[in-house]
Amino acid sequence: MPDPISWEFAWPYYLAALAFGYLLGSIPFGLVVTRMAGLGDIRNIGSGNIGTTNVLRTGKKSLAAATLLGDGLKGTVAVLVVNALYGQDMALVAGLGAFLGHLFPVWLKFRGGKGVATYIGVLLGLYWPAALIFVGLWIGMAVVFRYSSLSALTASLVTPVLLYLVLSRFQLAEMTLFMTVLLWIKHHENIGRLLRGEESRIGSKSKPAPASAADADSGGT
Repeated sequence: MPDPISWEFAWPYYLAALAFGYLLGSIPFGLVVTRMAGLGDIRNIGSGNIGTTNVLRTGKKSLAAATLLGDGLKGTVAVLVVNALYGQDMALVAGLGAFLGHLFPVWLKFRGGKGVATYIGVLLGLYWPAALIFVGLWIGMAVVFRYSSLSALTASLVTPVLLYLVLSRFQLAEMTLFMTVLLWIKHHENIGRLLRGEESRIGSKSKPAPASAADADSGGT
């Protein structure tokens, strides 16, 4: 275990952990894998999102699985690498950096995904039971209601509550609550469609994205 870092000199290490996480998190796997498969820009398909749910609308389940895996593991890798070098506190910062990188990637003019897969990946690296809780809640909601967005919103709301009240993981609960707020903000258009009864269900066929979709709803899972 590395020696504790003096608080007087700690800020460069925290900044480095945040930057490392951000750079990993900013890799847009949905965009990369669909372009490599010859499908063009995923932002011109379905909702215009770059995440797993919209990649699935291409009909290519393998690409959706690759997107989910990539978006999740970039959060996990950021956490595990920094944790091995500098410990849990730094790993929390790296995880937050990865989540922010996915939501606001510099390569896409800070218009990225909605963070669900990366949220799960960060939890997996920091405290795997929390990742299981999130995934279990997501699956349960998805089976019953068949709305990916509603499943993610519910899981992200309940997970930090359980971390704080049941599992006594106070620091992690605080970080995930902050991530949840950002995730809900990124899902604001989904929330509006849910309230209007216009949200697409899991498994719905894709359709061309509106001309402004990449600007109005450029996020993804």
